[in-house]
Amino acid sequence: MLAELVADVPPRVYVPNGHHNSVTVIDPATLQVVDTFPVGGLPQHVVPSYDLQTLYVNNNTGNTLTPIDPRTGQPGASFPVDDPYNLYFTPGGRYAAVMAERNSQIDFRDPLTWELVTSVEIPHRGVNHADFTLDGTTMIASCEFSGWVVRIDLATLTYTGEVEVTGEPIDVRLSPDGSRMYVANHVKQGGGVSVIDPVAMTEVTFIPTGGGAHGLYPSRDATQLYVTNRDAGTVSVIDFATNAVVATWTIPGGGSPDMGGVSADGTQFWVSGRYHDVVYVFDTVAGQLLSKVPVGGGPHGLAYFPQPGRYSLGHTGNYR
Repeated sequence: MLAELVADVPPRVYVPNGHHNSVTVIDPATLQVVDTFPVGGLPQHVVPSYDLQTLYVNNNTGNTLTPIDPRTGQPGASFPVDDPYNLYFTPGGRYAAVMAERNSQIDFRDPLTWELVTSVEIPHRGVNHADFTLDGTTMIASCEFSGWVVRIDLATLTYTGEVEVTGEPIDVRLSPDGSRMYVANHVKQGGGVSVIDPVAMTEVTFIPTGGGAHGLYPSRDATQLYVTNRDAGTVSVIDFATNAVVATWTIPGGGSPDMGGVSADGTQFWVSGRYHDVVYVFDTVAGQLLSKVPVGGGPHGLAYFPQPGRYSLGHTGNYR
């Protein structure tokens, strides 16, 4: 179910190594590293462009983006963008939304020229992850270092609401029915997921999962949500229909699952081991670890590309 735009793109896993200022490329069919190349300072995430034709490495302290051609797997020349901790694209593709974490703002830029259109100041520290409402009019973003989730109106590019969830809110994902936002909460009640009503901006429930709840990834059939628990060394599986944890996948000997993506056929979940310099490969059917692939130091927001979807809304692969 890949879009025609990416039908000829070879499947690859792109891993930004924050400690080594490099990107490792893995062939998921063979579990072999096929390339490693240098990028800018502190690469945080590899982000598919809105049109699925380019991958962008977010070089946070390097203040640059490095484009990658997914057909060749080769990087192009880096270009300046201030404080690109993370990157999203608004529904319709009008803006690139640079999550300027250390500047406490979201920079809305032209996605072709990368010229700044406007900056939305965020009154809480650590804005870094987001998703968009079903109608495409609103952005919901987390503020990791201050415990808030905030709302941005995309028609006016203005700040319109907030809710304090406490803890350390990180990854954000829209529910399959579009009624709720799921927000990974790193430390709240030992780690779990805050479920937000994006209209009322209230926390409607909290789902405990495990220490260091960090990344959120829907299953290919959109019935389940995979939650990486970085401190616990586990992945929790939440049933969207009931909000219950129905399975826990454990990394033998411990681990630090962080950010990743689901394979195109949905049978594998690939996720970086932030503090173990590996990438974990899980079998989503059996719920077991299949392999560990050694990569560079401090692997973070890896992208498994391509995946099904008409267009990318950013991060490591938020597709619609």
